Amino acid sequence: MNQLTSRESEADQPGESAPGNALPGGLPEALRAELVAFRRDLHMHPELGNQEFRTTAVLKTRLEKAGLSPRVLGIGTGLVCDIGTGTETGEWEGGRGMLALRADIDALPIPDTKAGCAYRSTVPDRAHACGHDVHTTVVLGAGLVLAELHRRGELPHPVRLIFQPAEEVLPGGASDVIECGALEGVRTIVGVHCDPKVDAGRIGLRYGPITSACDRLEVTLDGPGGHTARPHLTTDLVIAAAKVAADVPALVARRADARSGLSVTWGRLETGHTCNVIPQHAELSGTVRCLDLDTWREAPDLVHGAVQEIADLYRAKPVVNYVRGVPPVVNDPAVTDLLRSAMATRRGADSIEDTQQSLGGEDFSWYLEHVPGAMARLGVKPPEDRTSRDLHQGDFDVDEEAITVGVELFTATALMDI
Repeated sequence: MNQLTSRESEADQPGESAPGNALPGGLPEALRAELVAFRRDLHMHPELGNQEFRTTAVLKTRLEKAGLSPRVLGIGTGLVCDIGTGTETGEWEGGRGMLALRADIDALPIPDTKAGCAYRSTVPDRAHACGHDVHTTVVLGAGLVLAELHRRGELPHPVRLIFQPAEEVLPGGASDVIECGALEGVRTIVGVHCDPKVDAGRIGLRYGPITSACDRLEVTLDGPGGHTARPHLTTDLVIAAAKVAADVPALVARRADARSGLSVTWGRLETGHTCNVIPQHAELSGTVRCLDLDTWREAPDLVHGAVQEIADLYRAKPVVNYVRGVPPVVNDPAVTDLLRSAMATRRGADSIEDTQQSLGGEDFSWYLEHVPGAMARLGVKPPEDRTSRDLHQGDFDVDEEAITVGVELFTATALMDI
């Protein structure tokens, strides 16, 4: 999927309207081309979480060129920009609650492995391998369209654009954005996430949980150490660590409703330095994932209890560092229906498919702790491509028709009654 181009249907021609295409004016070809170029520029210059200075600067410049007043967040990267608030600065001063459109702007610390791609990453070991460059471009494009509609008096309510840093860094940059006041005056929030399993031109929707909770778990075990000839005189820390690794996931799973999908998975276990010495220290680290919001809230206590129980059995001293990551994204039914109606209005009901709950985490969930909202899966797979692809891979790329679809989805949503 290298250097894929946008496609344009006859119903999308500027100034035309067709059944299922009620969005005023369509998306001009010049703007389509600009957005594709903008996305490719971001793709060539990926920046990690809380380091998105160039990305923030180019967004600010383009929004200001459109006559808007973006505000860089107090954390130094990311920005918000209001449309239709009726103030010179763009800051909300009360009145009808806003619809927020959220994008995440950071990249991943992995190399871009696409071969023969003119817009592959120019930064070593950095890549937009999760589609955040597309999310960012979609919100920018929607903002440019909505700004023009506002100038024409056709925007029914104010809209806030949120360009969030550090989504890939647990517990995610959303919390910092919220602390900066980005949700003040916001009534509803929507977002999209690229999905390489869904065809470009389509979106996936789901009522209720659409992602999983994801937390980080670190466990240390300590004992006096000793000779492997006399394990009965000390704490056999290798056995203790192995039992924690093997038994804690099963024990935790049996103490939660199976439908919650609570899962502990280890990614690292380290202990010992030589074959005939029982070590004094062991370390394990992994993740805790959960499909259910209520069970996620109980998970730390369940994990702490299970680790302590196993460690006590083998006379090891445990320390558990349970790092909260993100809760599940739980789509509000009414906001999900809003996205469904907007997409059906623009592209027809057959452009929408049901999607499954993902085991991946997304810090969009933190916004939903404060205001109702929903996230849609944005199809990025060329319809003719039957190759199985996934996010967070170095060769990840998209069918850029997805940019147009995302802009249309957000713009049509902003024109509906919320």
